[in-house]
Amino acid sequence: MSVAALLLLWFVLASLPWVNERAFVVIKVNAPKSAWIRLGELVVYYFVALMVAAGFEQRFSGNIYQQDWEFFVTTLCLFLVLAVPAVVYRHQWLPAQQKQR
Repeated sequence: MSVAALLLLWFVLASLPWVNERAFVVIKVNAPKSAWIRLGELVVYYFVALMVAAGFEQRFSGNIYQQDWEFFVTTLCLFLVLAVPAVVYRHQWLPAQQKQR
């Protein structure tokens, strides 16, 4: 797995809460998902992405280096930035398309 593939995986994980109406892609929600459910999914997907990245680091460097809080703040910000296109799609593009119909 290359770094580009890892970033693509992070992009997909960050986008999942906003591109579908199912919780965690498999649980059907009767009403539209609330913002709290989407944020909860985002947090869970962030930790999944961190575990994948730790496995990537373990595989290619042989060990996992200890990280301080700055690393986690930076990766969380990266994860949130990667989610922006899906948020724009969900909250700006889709309503604009529905108004045109």
